[in-house]
Amino acid sequence: MTARLDLTVDDLAALMPGEPPYRARQVWRGLHQGRDPEALTELPAALRARLAADLPPALFLLRRSESDVGQTVKCQTVKCQTVKCQTVKCQTVKWLWGLADGAAVETVLMRYPDRATVCVSSQAGCAMACSFCATGQAGFTRHLTAGEIVEQVVRARQEGKVTNLVFMGMGEPLANYEATWAAVERLHDELGFGARHLTVSTVGVVPGIRRLAGERLPVNLAVSLHAANDGLRDTLVPLNRRYPLRELMDACDTYLTAKGRRLSFEWALIDGVNDRPSDAGELAALATPLDAHVNLIPLNPTPGYASRGTPPHRVRAFRDRLRAAGVNATVRRNRGTDIDAACGQLAAVATTHVSPVPARLSRRGEQTPLL
Repeated sequence: MTARLDLTVDDLAALMPGEPPYRARQVWRGLHQGRDPEALTELPAALRARLAADLPPALFLLRRSESDVGQTVKCQTVKCQTVKCQTVKCQTVKWLWGLADGAAVETVLMRYPDRATVCVSSQAGCAMACSFCATGQAGFTRHLTAGEIVEQVVRARQEGKVTNLVFMGMGEPLANYEATWAAVERLHDELGFGARHLTVSTVGVVPGIRRLAGERLPVNLAVSLHAANDGLRDTLVPLNRRYPLRELMDACDTYLTAKGRRLSFEWALIDGVNDRPSDAGELAALATPLDAHVNLIPLNPTPGYASRGTPPHRVRAFRDRLRAAGVNATVRRNRGTDIDAACGQLAAVATTHVSPVPARLSRRGEQTPLL
């Protein structure tokens, strides 16, 4: 069955023969606001009931996990005129969604004092086979549709305002290019996300980067690099054998020239593997000509990869070497590691730190067993 957010306004109109033309737009707008058909009270009751049967959600909640880092931060707004300064709690939420065909994906919401970022999946599983990534270890199931991608954001927004969106969940976004870009345009045009608040990540799908350079929206590009020489990158990121670093850097330069947006390199620091002084020097040599920002991420544990992340003191040393070479480098704080929600840990499996799981409802409203 087609996901309800994959339907066009004309598709919706076809489901409502005899209704005035504006009804389809009302339904389209309501669904993108996260309202179920039953909640569209501007529609006649009989029509709401019919649409509820015809337009079930694409995502069924299987499990919701929450990690509270326990940090409460005072509002830092310069022109705040309130008597009592508000406090904001950092929080990470992960949803495990079931899809109609039995596939499963995960979405992560990260709340910070000044922003809220949702990390969406573009595929169920991943075919890139990066050795240190849980999604790559699990293998590929299928592409998601644009509607299934957008619905992840719509559902996350039901928990509050979302300011930023990153395609850094399960899957390789540029291997599912058509659906990814259709979702980007919908998120921009219908849900109001500005291009500077949308980030597309890739492990280095060169044709996709070049194609992205020709699109109308100047979204942010993040490249999961992890190694700055072909020998090591061939091992960590097998796609490098098809698109080696010279081709990848050339594609990044094309994107930078076309869009003028900051390019980011993601680097998972693995103890004794890619955290040596020589690795920092090689990375600086790639980042400097592109004025790329480097996000350092201490490797998060996954069941299928024995190596551990770089210890904190050596993470700082690696960062400092990059900065000394003139590279803008930051260390990303790990969020949600205890619920397997951190970078590289998504695998669409159950975790132990979870909230109660309700039974899933079938289209007929019957309860069906979960995983």
